[in-house]
Amino acid sequence: MEPRISIVTLGVRDLLLSRRFYEALGWQGQQVEDTVFFQALGQAVVLWSRERLAADAGVEDDGATFGGVVLAHNVRTREAVDDVFGRAAAAGATVTRLPAETFYGGYAGCFRDPDGHVWEVACNPGLPLDARGALTVPRRDDAS
Repeated sequence: MEPRISIVTLGVRDLLLSRRFYEALGWQGQQVEDTVFFQALGQAVVLWSRERLAADAGVEDDGATFGGVVLAHNVRTREAVDDVFGRAAAAGATVTRLPAETFYGGYAGCFRDPDGHVWEVACNPGLPLDARGALTVPRRDDAS
């Protein structure tokens, strides 16, 4: 696994309020359906419903064991997702969602590290990685 965080997804209670907050700080967001993407150099910060984020990660949002944040490590192939999952499991990760096809046309799964931090490992054809592993959020004409 390359030492890289591709995306930090923040589970938010009010998407519009959170988007306005980050844009007031000078960030440029683009909304795609129920998420807002902010390019952050070679990474992205994503705002998404906290409830949906927990469900997608395969964890319960019980207020004690889920902090409302998921770190993502994007890779170039589905095989690389499976490889990282094998390494994580061997290192002691707790799998919360086995790798599978996603609603966005990719392949991903989630696990927790020994301290309970949630990681997603994803192959997402809509968010390309450059040769260095930096992620680019494509500009979308329909983004609001």
